[in-house]
Amino acid sequence: MTTHGPVLPIWSCGGCDLPWPCPTRRRELRAEYADAPVSLALYLGGYLVQAAEDMPWAPAGALHRRFVGWTRQPPDAPQRMTAAVPAESGRDEPR
Repeated sequence: MTTHGPVLPIWSCGGCDLPWPCPTRRRELRAEYADAPVSLALYLGGYLVQAAEDMPWAPAGALHRRFVGWTRQPPDAPQRMTAAVPAESGRDEPR
């Protein structure tokens, strides 16, 4: 059992406090689903839906990259961690 599970509703890693799934959990998931990449994407897609409900302010593209997008990259590719930060109030309003 991993200590790198998600801490809800902020979706940080319980093991290292990075945005979940952290690099360690990504490596673990790649190993667990080595022969089933579609199952891995479906599994993480469920977490993506939960995270979108918990963080409605987070951009959909950032959440997709964070939860599912990395699964299509080769394991040796550099991992880009994106933290979703709430927009400043009034920032998205038309001028």
